[in-house]
Amino acid sequence: MTETTIVPPTTTAGPAPVIRLIGWCTLAVMLAFLVNNVLTFWFDWPGIAPFLGMDSTGTIGIQAGLQLIIYIALIGLAIQYALSRGDAPLRRDAEIVTGWNTFFIRAAFWVVFLVGLVDTAISALRVEDMLPQLLGDEMASNLVKSAYRGYYVHGPVVLLGIAMACVTRTLGFLWLALLVVVAELGIVFTRFVFSYEQAYMGDLVRFWYAALFLFASAYTLLEDGHVRVDVFYAGFTRRNKALVNSVGSILLGMSLCWTVIVLGMWSKSSIINSPILVYEVTQSGFGLYLKYFMAGFLAVFAVSMMMQFVAMLFEASADRRGEPGARKISTEITH
Repeated sequence: MTETTIVPPTTTAGPAPVIRLIGWCTLAVMLAFLVNNVLTFWFDWPGIAPFLGMDSTGTIGIQAGLQLIIYIALIGLAIQYALSRGDAPLRRDAEIVTGWNTFFIRAAFWVVFLVGLVDTAISALRVEDMLPQLLGDEMASNLVKSAYRGYYVHGPVVLLGIAMACVTRTLGFLWLALLVVVAELGIVFTRFVFSYEQAYMGDLVRFWYAALFLFASAYTLLEDGHVRVDVFYAGFTRRNKALVNSVGSILLGMSLCWTVIVLGMWSKSSIINSPILVYEVTQSGFGLYLKYFMAGFLAVFAVSMMMQFVAMLFEASADRRGEPGARKISTEITH
């Protein structure tokens, strides 16, 4: 079981404004990159390449200027907020970022839960050739097209999932483990009892399991549940552990997240952008039309981990400064 206890405060020292600047500016740059990624590759805006000398035409238009302004404005807001906080406790900043991340992951859960159910229903009706009778020949023909299903079916369901996240307060991805078991159990029963199995059934298990593995990573980091391969860390003092965590958050954690984001979303042919832009599906014939969604899982993983590493940086720096209210997580194994 996991217990949270309060560690008494010690002396306060350390450059809180500098740490706060690093954390909030990192999130600002990431948000600007993601917004510009959508504008550039979904709406054919030019990006900021002309300002970097990377555009062969050398033309700097209004759209490119607006995209540059997005970077400047978000970074400016991050700097203004960080400086306005002065030497205020960093734990509050960690709580804010963790709260945003909690909502982000909760929304991601509702999206994959609802999209998985809806796409499974459509695929099941298609396998049994029931779509024409229920929806008509034209609609049945359209639902076979990945772009149509992605835009007109998955799109509204995504918005519904985000709305569900706004009115719920639990971390929904915890239920994904049960959903994976139920989906796999359904395959076992239909295969060995009724001698019936279709490609979409296995696709649903993989879809939900991938979401569980990637979406839960940030929560696991928050609860210090990742396996640590260390020799000396366990014997460190709290302040030295905080130093290791803060340095590791920047050099190892954030750098990994930036690697996934940049390599996965740098161009139209990148490993995240490419499947999403063309609504890529599997070649299994009558499986789910959700392969492009699973490419997006990598982006969800990188963004959620980036936010949690920033929160971890704030929390570790607060420990270094001796701020009150530190969380001490201990795990007891019972038999």
